Amino acid sequence: MSSWRDQILTEFTPKVARLTLVADPDGLLLEEGILEGIHERGFELIPFDDPISFRYAYESKFRSRWDRGEHTDLVVVLRSQASDLSGLPYDLLQAGRKLSFSLGDIFPNLSYSVVTALDRGDLDALYEAQRRYAPGQLGDNATKEFVLRHVFEIAPELIKQPSDLLRVLLRRHYRSQRIPTMLDERFIQLLRQSNIFDDWPLETLISDRESFFAFLQERWMIFLDREAAKGEPGVREGGKPYGLTIEGPVDLPFDHHDIRVYIDNLFVEGLLHSVSHDHANTLSKTWVGIGVRTAPIEDRSRRLGKLIDSLEIFIPADDAKHTDWFRFARGWAELILLAIDQAEAIPEQTGERIKSLQAQMDAGFAAWLFKRYAGLVNLPPVPPVMLHHLPRFLARQMGEDRDAKIALIVVDGLAMDQWLVVRSALALRQPGFRFREQAVFAWIPSLTSVSRQATFAGKAPIFFPNSIQTTDKEPALWAQFWADQGFTPNEVIYAKGLGDGTLEIFSEALSHPKVRVAGLVVDKVDKIMHGMELGTAGMQNQVRQWAQQPYLNTLLDLLLDRGFRVYLTSDHGNIEAAGCGRPAEGAVADLRGERVRVYPDAALRGKVKERFPAAMEWDPVGLPEDYLALLAPARQAFVQEKQHTVSHGGISVEELIVPLVQIERRRE
Repeated sequence: MSSWRDQILTEFTPKVARLTLVADPDGLLLEEGILEGIHERGFELIPFDDPISFRYAYESKFRSRWDRGEHTDLVVVLRSQASDLSGLPYDLLQAGRKLSFSLGDIFPNLSYSVVTALDRGDLDALYEAQRRYAPGQLGDNATKEFVLRHVFEIAPELIKQPSDLLRVLLRRHYRSQRIPTMLDERFIQLLRQSNIFDDWPLETLISDRESFFAFLQERWMIFLDREAAKGEPGVREGGKPYGLTIEGPVDLPFDHHDIRVYIDNLFVEGLLHSVSHDHANTLSKTWVGIGVRTAPIEDRSRRLGKLIDSLEIFIPADDAKHTDWFRFARGWAELILLAIDQAEAIPEQTGERIKSLQAQMDAGFAAWLFKRYAGLVNLPPVPPVMLHHLPRFLARQMGEDRDAKIALIVVDGLAMDQWLVVRSALALRQPGFRFREQAVFAWIPSLTSVSRQATFAGKAPIFFPNSIQTTDKEPALWAQFWADQGFTPNEVIYAKGLGDGTLEIFSEALSHPKVRVAGLVVDKVDKIMHGMELGTAGMQNQVRQWAQQPYLNTLLDLLLDRGFRVYLTSDHGNIEAAGCGRPAEGAVADLRGERVRVYPDAALRGKVKERFPAAMEWDPVGLPEDYLALLAPARQAFVQEKQHTVSHGGISVEELIVPLVQIERRRE
């Protein structure tokens, strides 16, 4: 078999049984490629997580069709231990064909505990290595070393000098690879055996991406001093107090050929930041120039050109992993920021390149979503991939630490580029803040009543059909989720309407000694958006002005001072769109948004699409069956022609991929 997936997908032949029950202890059926393969064969899948939610979906979507004599290919997945399906209801067990899949069957010679710790996206490389090298039976440590070498390209025995270690860490952290803790521990254990890296804080640099880049940033100035001393005989290096906050060696070999290949991208993508230097004029003419501040306009122009080069090469393909789009979205947000900063100085040719890149991105992302989006809904919540995964992601942390307190701040309408503006303002006010940045997908359509409500409910919108047009049920849904986790009402709070004014009432609610979970809605950015007439540039400008005010900083201080782990996210982003005309539909649309219209049946939606042939009909993925969305064409909105608006509801990268950031204070 060419792929580990074949072993599973061969069991899914259409029309064999209307109901298939699968014991899936390792979550294999929720992997993106498996889900895509199952859907291509005509099967529909429901995980059996919550009995009440499951019963609602099962009865309304499938039992009714069976009663009408229709055939379905339904798969019910139970994350049971081994091949045990006894946790399923009796009526399903009587009616369904039974299967089970396990990583132990696919990787029989490798340590099961090690393999199960891997992200499912890493199994392709492991399966190919197993096929190619045919290892015999391996124990825990041997499996860890096999995985390090063949999945993550880390061969500890070949790391003999600082440049070797830096190359491995750069590759890992630049790609945002998630490596299980047990593998990191084995890697550190092997490195420590040589005594070469005794002065390196390996435990921090290997596992902590933000600390690693802070470690490089602190040492970049030291390296520039050394480079300047080389170039000019009269310049002396050393003697400066650099004030390093992260322990470890002072001099790093940035000029080693294995390290230099990363330097441009690190500065271009904002992972490192250029610094001022007394010898900037000389240094800027060398390979280190991207990391040296000279004239601001020239610096931004050079960085913008390099970022366009990078993103043009990196547009993810149809079969890309969702993490590829996360990384692309972060780079695109940096590009938006740079382009707006120097809008009047951008050459015409550069402007055309940005428009071309945008069109390719829009087309590629839409194609990827139609193929892969449905598979994201049921992915495991750690790491979170969609907004409704967040409560379960947070609950997992609470389960691991019963003393933990967690706050989830949802900044309504905050796009990724606007988060970069907010981050910059926060860092300026409080240099001690550290931002651990990830990304998640909003729901389609990217509307507050759909996406924000799913965030607080911890479940897909199909499970709250009666409130999908409003956000009034959010407090009850948030409280219900945590009640299901065993929390009492006085341990959970929800507050909305935050963003300006006083925090006195909220501070009082937070001061209750039993409060351990806080769900907060900051709606200031959404208010800015709905009154915006100056496009994306205007949005960034007003978001910057708001973020420079003390409100958000005070809110974060309040939560951190009370011992909360603080996560900040958004329910959707926004884009600047041009009007393509208003549908003359009367009262037939359930929702008349600028970037999306929602209809109760397909015939009504189809009639409107005839007038807007470039609009996209979206299948109700994870939505009630009578919630049928018609998405406006790329960069367009259902408003008067030639009118420009900033809006949301569609499927652009800016609307759908939103920040997820843990905010903490740097330890002194």
